[in-house]
Amino acid sequence: QVQLVESGGDLVQAGGSLRLSCVASGRTFSNYAKGWFRQAPGKEREFVAAITWGGDSAYYAESVKGRFTISRDNAKNTVYLQMDSLKPEDTAVYYCAANALSARLRAGTGNYWGQGTQVTVSS
Repeated sequence: QVQLVESGGDLVQAGGSLRLSCVASGRTFSNYAKGWFRQAPGKEREFVAAITWGGDSAYYAESVKGRFTISRDNAKNTVYLQMDSLKPEDTAVYYCAANALSARLRAGTGNYWGQGTQVTVSS
């Protein structure tokens, strides 16, 4: 059974930091692009960040550029999202995603998905 399991979500004050982790199990995703999406209450799921399988390229939504950093450790089958300078508008459920193609991952098409982890930023 393929699983993506997120962790690291929490309640944090504005300006604070969190690091999310996503561990893949059931198959190896070392040659898959990985990324993060988020969904705030009453809103559609949106792309946050993605990283290619080799880690040579990273992509970010405009709203998080300069504040969030995505990275991966293929030996651990894990992808991370370092979130700094958090804002109340970053409050959402954050989902890990994996896809063989980076472009499809960013488009949200045909992704493997995790269950999500809640991030709440208080003002």
